[in-house]
Amino acid sequence: MKKLLIMCGTGIATSTVVTGKVKDWLEQNGLSDSVKLYQSKISEELSRIDDYDIVVSTTLVPDNIKDKVIMGVPLLTGIGTEAMFAEIKAKIEEE
Repeated sequence: MKKLLIMCGTGIATSTVVTGKVKDWLEQNGLSDSVKLYQSKISEELSRIDDYDIVVSTTLVPDNIKDKVIMGVPLLTGIGTEAMFAEIKAKIEEE
């Protein structure tokens, strides 16, 4: 089972919206049993980012972890959501 972290600046507002949308997408695509969702704020997760298989963020992240993070802003704007979900799906299906 993959660990998917969704984080924002405070771990409350935008991460809650994105978590709901990702959860719905996982259910619609039969992937719910493949992923355990976590939600937090970026300040609590920077030191343990490697504990997660997939990280989605709605806030800017430091350059040293950018390659590990999928930007979740498309789920707030509605622009680019298919590409973002394709990236998440690819990470879920990685061995």
